[in-house]
Amino acid sequence: MSLFLITVKSRLAANLTVMEKGMTVEVSCRDSELYANGCPHVKEAFMRKYGIDLLKLGGPNAIWNYFDIKKIS
Repeated sequence: MSLFLITVKSRLAANLTVMEKGMTVEVSCRDSELYANGCPHVKEAFMRKYGIDLLKLGGPNAIWNYFDIKKIS
């Protein structure tokens, strides 16, 4: 298992949902799981911390270019 810090690089707004630059979440998963199956770990982390449903913004797979992903450990 690895720990990732995911930071929003630029503002994104769609379907009455806004994700602001600088928002961060920490996600613990295997490297291969981070991008697999629509990335449930990232979706759940944004919902839990900010109440943001990434599916309204196009889903994690559609908005990866808005994220800066750093492996912490």
